[in-house]
Order: sequence, then structure tokens, then C-alpha cells
Amino acid sequence: MTDSTVSRQENSPKKPNDSNGEFKRLLLPETSDPEEDDERRESPPENQILNVEEEEARDKTYDTVPPFSWAKLWKFTGPGFLMSIAFLDPGNIEGDLQAGAVAGYSLLWLLLWATLMGLLMQLLSARIGVVTGRHLAEICRNEYPSWARILLWFMAEVALIGADIQEVIGSAIALQILTRGFLPIWVGVIITSFDCFLISYLEKCGMRKLEGLFAVLIATMAVSFAWMFNETKPSVEELFIGIIVPKLGSKTIREAVGVVGCVITPHNVFLHSALVQSRKTDPKMINRVQEALNYYTIESTAALFVSFMINLFVTAVFAKGFYGTKQADSIGLVNAGHYLQEKYGGGVFPILYIWGIGLLAAGQSSTITGTYAGQFIMEGFLDLQMEQWLSAFITRSFAIVPTMIVALMFNTSEGSLDVLNEWLNILQSMQIPFAVIPLLTMVSKEHIMGVFKIGPSLEKLAWTVAVFVMMINGYLLLDFFMAEVAGFFVGFLVFVGIVGYISFIIYLVSYRSSQSSSWSSLEMSQRVVSTET
Repeated sequence: MTDSTVSRQENSPKKPNDSNGEFKRLLLPETSDPEEDDERRESPPENQILNVEEEEARDKTYDTVPPFSWAKLWKFTGPGFLMSIAFLDPGNIEGDLQAGAVAGYSLLWLLLWATLMGLLMQLLSARIGVVTGRHLAEICRNEYPSWARILLWFMAEVALIGADIQEVIGSAIALQILTRGFLPIWVGVIITSFDCFLISYLEKCGMRKLEGLFAVLIATMAVSFAWMFNETKPSVEELFIGIIVPKLGSKTIREAVGVVGCVITPHNVFLHSALVQSRKTDPKMINRVQEALNYYTIESTAALFVSFMINLFVTAVFAKGFYGTKQADSIGLVNAGHYLQEKYGGGVFPILYIWGIGLLAAGQSSTITGTYAGQFIMEGFLDLQMEQWLSAFITRSFAIVPTMIVALMFNTSEGSLDVLNEWLNILQSMQIPFAVIPLLTMVSKEHIMGVFKIGPSLEKLAWTVAVFVMMINGYLLLDFFMAEVAGFFVGFLVFVGIVGYISFIIYLVSYRSSQSSSWSSLEMSQRVVSTET
């Protein structure tokens, strides 16, 4: 005879000896009267009595993952492609073109491995969202003390503002290119700012409409940059050698740091854990949770493969056109289109405008996802409940106001915008630990993840990747501050800031959240079903 036992996770009540009775009690509807509930347990209706075969069949629903289905994969497709936009924003595009112009094809191997590292972090973000039914900002609100939660929210907002300034400026530059200089940067910023209302409208129409818009924008980028790749005809042989053979020279370290530093975007870590919840998965059913994780793994991998190819196209185009030339050290978003036009001419479709279309798609898609991420970050950390349009407007204002100031202060000269972009990269790099450390901490906690907490091997790999990325960005920070900081007073302020910064990182790494969390996987009633013969 086979007895099925139902055991809960750590800190759960001890299971009773009568496993059949306990299983039937789990199936009975709840009542507010304890005496009535006891009577119902003693004499359950005939149709609620499970025999051994029925009980075993019910047990299997927790153990067996449904077979793969293309139709089901299509239903889960969407969140990963929205997440992949962060790998294609104007900041990444500028990093790609500079890497190609300065290092040629030699850093393509690093682009591939950086994309794989980013994929690992995004899969962990999706994992925590599916398993818990809440996104990372909400989990941080419940797990950390108030002061730490507020500080984490502030850091996430700072990173988001930095990314959004780059994205909006990128869109404004694209609009200036496509209008032949008619629209100044500040007008492009205003036009781009209205995407918050587009988000509100598409959300009301359904998540699929929003995902459809991003599919069009990603396709636009792919076609535009693939067209440029075909027009410029980079060396396929050198391209494959660059992907396969690792090579790093002293003159390309800065570009290599830029390639790795772009793989993890702080707001994107929070975003993906929220996006996966657009597909409802019953957290009580372990097999359904595992099924969702399987499909999201496939979908996210496919999405980042597309983003990798787009980044590769951009890098190869500028490696072919400008590696070893006098323009290599001065090329950026502002002048890249004009350099391409001078190098390859007009043709039926002038390459300048193809570049502008691709850049506009990259900028517009990333500003929309940035606004979307800002809503989850603000509502999750601060527990705010408000109308969708108001939330989008407030989130957008956080980024648009400083962006407008920047657009008016900085003209479109190459030097000023390059300096601005460098400062923004530093700003975002500083915030990476405050997204990655909470993610890795929470995803390894059994009282949060239950049976889906990551194992020791995956945990070590994830921390290795995180530490590597943080060290790379630490090098970038050190190099930047050594070059830019001058004077005792400024140096002292920077020193105090660094001490506080490192202290908070140490706190996050050493922090152990309370096992008596206000909510946990126990409250989601995940069960571990075991069958003993």
C-alpha cells in the first residue's frame, strides 16, 4: 500500500500522522465556525472522499511537469523581449560603436560572455517573480528594515534616472537626424516624454498590445542595423575569430570595461521579476511553477540572442568602417551617423537615416521600459497605490525634469555629450550592487523560495558573476575619479561617500532577513509532495 504524505517547508507545522485525513482536510472549503468545521471533517460529503488511487493521481499533479508545447511557449513569450530592451538602449549602442571603432572585432567574445552573464541574472529575476508571485521591489520592502528599504529605493531611482537621460537624449538625437537638424535636442526630449501616456493606453488595451509594440520596435532595430551590416560588409572571418578567440589589449581595456558594465542594468533586474507575473501561475502547483520557469528560460534566451545579434551588427559595422582611423577615438552617438554618411555615401536609402531609425527605435523602446520599471520600483518599495496614468506621470517626471535641464545645459557638441555620457555610465555602475545583492540574497532563501531556492552550485556561479561585474565597474569608478577629482575638499567628500557606499554594500551582503517574514512561500501554500512505497 502507498501512503502519500504532505510536508511543508521550514518552520511549518509538523504533519499529522493521519496523512489521508490531512489531505482531505486540505481539500475541504474553509468555514468560519470551528464546531461546524469539525463536524464536516468527521463526516465529509461522499463526493469529497478520496480513495488511494485518486489521492495518488492528485499527488502526481504536483510532481509531473506538462510536456513542451509550442502553443504554451507562445503564451509565455513577451516578458523576456521587454527585458531585452535594456541590452539595446542608446547607452549600449554607443558602447558597441566605440568598442568596434577602437578595438575592431577583438571584443566580440567579451560581448558574447557579457550577454550570457546578463542572461543568468535575468533568469534569477524571473525565477523570484514566478515563485513568489511578487516582484523584487515588493520583496525588499518586506524583508529589509525601513531605512535600508528607502535607501535601496533611492539608489534604484538614481540608476533609473541616469539610464533614462541617456535613452531620452538618444531618442532626441535620432529625431534631430531624421528631421535634418530641424528639431533641437530639448524639443526631442519633450516629444519623447509623452510615452508615459502611451504606456497607460496600451496597458488598458491589454499586455499583449504593449508587447506587440515592443516587438515592432525590436524588429525595427534588427532590420535597420542588419541593413547597415549588409551595406558595409564587415569581414565574416574576422567576425567569427573575434567571437571565438579571446583577445584583450592594453589600449582596449576601457572599451572592454564598458562592454561588461552594460550587461546588468539595475532597473531591469527589478523589471523582469514584475513582467513575468503577467502570466498567472498557481504557486501552489509546483509542476506549474517549474513549467513557467522552463518556458521563461527558453523565451529569455531567445530574446537575448536577438539582442546579442543586434549589438554584434553595430560593433561590426563600426569595426569595419572606423577601426584604425583618426575618427575612432572621437566617435559617439552625435556624430556616428554623419561619419557613416561620409564613409559610405547616400544610396537609395541613405545610411544616415537608417542609423537614425534604428537609434530612434532603441531610444523609444528603452524609455518606455524605463518608465514601466519606474512604476514597479516606486510602488513596490514605497507600497503606493495610485492610478496607472498618475504613477507613469510621476515616474516619468523623475527622469524628464533632469533630462530637460541636461538638454538645455549641454549643447550638441561631441565633447560635452561624451562627458555627460561618461558621468551617466558611472552613475549607473555605482547602483549595480543595490539590485544584484538583494536579488541573490532573496533567491537563495528557503523561507522565500521554498523548494525553488537556488542550489549551492548555481549560487556560487551567480555570486562569482556578480562580484566580477562589480569589480569591473569598480575599476571604472576608480579610473574615473582619479582622473576627475581634484582638490583636498572634493577628495575628502568623495572618500566619505565611498566609505558609506562600501559600508552599505557590506551590510547588504551580511544581512539575513527574518525567517518570520510577513509573507513567505508558506503563505503561498507551496507543498512538497513525497510518495513512500
